[in-house]
Amino acid sequence: MKEQLFLETIKLIIGDKYIGDDCAYLKDLGIVVTQDSLVEDVHFKMDYFTPAQLGYKSIMVNISDVTASGAVPRYVSIALSLPSETSKDFIKEFYTGTKKALDLYDNVEIIGGDITGSDKIVVSICAIGLTSDCKISSRADAQEDQIIVTTGFHGSSSGGLELLLNGNAQQNSLIEAHISPCAKLNESQLISKNIDEPYAMMDTSDGLVDALYKIAKASKKTLVVDFDKIKFDAKLKELFPDNYIEKILYGGEDYQLVATVPKSLLPKLNSWYEIGVVKLGSPVLQLNMNKKTIIIDNIDKCYNHFNV
Repeated sequence: MKEQLFLETIKLIIGDKYIGDDCAYLKDLGIVVTQDSLVEDVHFKMDYFTPAQLGYKSIMVNISDVTASGAVPRYVSIALSLPSETSKDFIKEFYTGTKKALDLYDNVEIIGGDITGSDKIVVSICAIGLTSDCKISSRADAQEDQIIVTTGFHGSSSGGLELLLNGNAQQNSLIEAHISPCAKLNESQLISKNIDEPYAMMDTSDGLVDALYKIAKASKKTLVVDFDKIKFDAKLKELFPDNYIEKILYGGEDYQLVATVPKSLLPKLNSWYEIGVVKLGSPVLQLNMNKKTIIIDNIDKCYNHFNV
């Protein structure tokens, strides 16, 4: 995948002190920092997004990275690159959407940004989270015998996107999952404020398998997952009977969380559920499915920003 190739190239030049997780943890300052971009015709199309929906989702994408670190979101800075024909109404609706997203969380503020010209719409957001009283996660910190837990339904956003691309804009739970995801701050805090040992946590922005494999690789552990324990929306199987499994495993942009925690913590994790366990072994994902064992040692089938 080009994204991974580019990251490895960057590491060779500037080092990898802050590269590897979706947020950089600046321990001395007590903050995490993340940056994410949404590009028209790569991550979204204005054929099926309103400006308000784009503003909302742009915020959620970045808040999700902060929550996946275990921190609490506090500040965002928004850079917009816009075509010359962009109207004042677009700006008004876009920022109405950002406010709707921010109002779901306490004390998250927009502190600035930038506006410039472009052939297509590009939204680039920097988000900052506070780490006080939070134990910050790293995908390299999965521990032997920790259980693997996750939140919510998987594959819904991928199903919603396919419906939209096929011209089916009739509102349903799958389309809602794609257009209006919600970052899982409360779920994240249940772990980061209660755990007392190293742990891994990621969001599933690039797919469930992507997150699980990246944790396995960074932690140098085998992650063993039972497919039958993974929850999904019944409508996904109803509308996509031939490929719902692929969407569950590889579909991106669900913005659920996946984490590794001691089993003793599970009773405190309302809205989380167990899907597997961390074992010593090769850095692979071992997927138990239909009485078969599938070894996943790459993420070639996962969401790829350079092939969408």
